[in-house]
Amino acid sequence: MKRRTLGSTGMSVSEIALGAMMFGSLGNQDHGDAIRIIHSALDAGINLIDTADVYSRGESEEIVGRAVKGRRDGLVVATKFGRPMGEDPNQRGGSRRWIVRAVEDSLRRLGTDYIDLYQIHRPDHGTGIGETLSALSDLVQAGKIRAFGSSMFPAETTVEAQWEAERRGLHRFLTEQPMYSVFTRGPEAAVFPTAQRYGLGVLTFSPLNSGWLSGRADLPATHRARLMSSALPLAYDASAPAGRLKTAALAELTVLADDAGMTLPQLAIAFAHAHPAVSSVLIGPRTQEQLDGLLPAAGIDLTDDILDRIDEIVPPGTDLDPADNYAAAPPAIEDPGLRRRR
Repeated sequence: MKRRTLGSTGMSVSEIALGAMMFGSLGNQDHGDAIRIIHSALDAGINLIDTADVYSRGESEEIVGRAVKGRRDGLVVATKFGRPMGEDPNQRGGSRRWIVRAVEDSLRRLGTDYIDLYQIHRPDHGTGIGETLSALSDLVQAGKIRAFGSSMFPAETTVEAQWEAERRGLHRFLTEQPMYSVFTRGPEAAVFPTAQRYGLGVLTFSPLNSGWLSGRADLPATHRARLMSSALPLAYDASAPAGRLKTAALAELTVLADDAGMTLPQLAIAFAHAHPAVSSVLIGPRTQEQLDGLLPAAGIDLTDDILDRIDEIVPPGTDLDPADNYAAAPPAIEDPGLRRRR
């Protein structure tokens, strides 16, 4: 499998990485099977595994920790913090108080002395970015993490963080993890160019758009659809406005993939790693069968003709469903009082 340098981290990573969200109570509850899937991915040449403390409330990290035992030195292990880990508002976010506790919990669950890439899962609008950077910089100095990054940061927040790090002489975010697929091309407009400008590595997730690009005919009945139905009841409704757009695009993309001699998921993943800003594309299989179907995408380089056709079906910079971008809205949007002059 091809390798790429992860931004300015100096770390070499496989062009496809393994996302571990589906390992644990949220997805594959058989720990032994999940570990076998991880080993299969590693044997295929994947060397980056990405998880998070919030995935199945730490269970995913524990599974990853068991799976990498004995192979740790040859791998890039990434995890994330910041999403709620309890009802207490202090058990989340980017404050120094929470970061120093969260990292120790993740190190224990992963069974490792250090984390290669530690990422804040979402922007924390209630904590100054300088405090977050300071705490993470101290973890680098202490040897507990090798580098740190962000996830789902808009371009302007990335720029603010880079300036704050330079102004205060702190370590800086070296990676960004956005959602990116044929159906969610928003990052192409500002997030990717900003990442390139500051030399950030980019790890993209959800290349199959939460199943829409999986090629499954029974999409509303899939495991991922059942997980998301309570929070986003219209996410898989083909009769909703966004659903109609996706269904129409899906028909054309399926023909395009067939004509190119590949599956729709392989086309989708190859599209994601074709962008020059992207260091690695995270895939999130729940079963061995799913992994086996996705791995061949690593060897596919899409031609300009295919990429041009994708641009015609879904124009660059377009998100077919704005609700796909489920990052927390900033206070200026959520709080009407901040939008109304008194």
